[in-house]
Amino acid sequence: MTSILTAVGILAALGLGAGLILAVASAVMAVPRDEKVELLREVLPGVNCGACGYSGCDGYAEAMAHDGAKVGLCSPGGAETAEKTSEILGVKNSGVETITALIRCGGCEEHTTRKLEYRGHPTCAAASQFYGGDLSCSYGCLGYGDCASACEYGAITIENRLARIDRSLCTGCTKCTVVCPKALIIMAQDEARGVVRCMNRDKGGVTRKVCSVGCIGCMKCTKVCEYDAIHVNNFLAEIDFEKCVGCGACADNCPVDCITIFGYEPKK
Repeated sequence: MTSILTAVGILAALGLGAGLILAVASAVMAVPRDEKVELLREVLPGVNCGACGYSGCDGYAEAMAHDGAKVGLCSPGGAETAEKTSEILGVKNSGVETITALIRCGGCEEHTTRKLEYRGHPTCAAASQFYGGDLSCSYGCLGYGDCASACEYGAITIENRLARIDRSLCTGCTKCTVVCPKALIIMAQDEARGVVRCMNRDKGGVTRKVCSVGCIGCMKCTKVCEYDAIHVNNFLAEIDFEKCVGCGACADNCPVDCITIFGYEPKK
């Protein structure tokens, strides 16, 4: 009995000694806390999306406190976060730079077909590993909703096997862009006037066979744009968001209706 108590006492003493050593080490090696960084971190939303251009909310808080990073880069936090961070830093609030997601595909079930019957795990990531997916267009939206599942704000829905983005609900967190295996979702400033809903870079004849609303690179849009805001590269039209004024001329003259100008109804 005595030997057992002795062993227990030795273990208790060792544990107590180890605890004291760890306590002293943590006090000696503790990193000084930066109160300003902690205050900034508390008001940031904690999404850690990287939309601000930094490595998550911790990185952005650190950059604002020590590197003079611009206030208002947190799109998910919106105007409220911009106001609070400017108050902590004692700087003028110049507003928030909001960005929203845009889907560059219009190939729903009405306009394209499936080249095979996929019976695997119903996600875009899994389907894309099987011959690039079951969609006839190898560039198009697979429609299994990985982006919708990643969106915490209900801004993305799947309709007719095509992702749809509600710009009024999008916070610009960029999580949808990360999970799309076809890289169809891009981020743009909230004032972007329009988008070409296609990413197919094949020649027009090839594109036409797999999707009735795919860009065929005909260049009619470039010829009618008075602002040099749309160009065709590798058989695909792309809009320069900074130059586009939303006049709708490109949409009016697109023979396949793959250009969307927000708030504008094509005349044809």
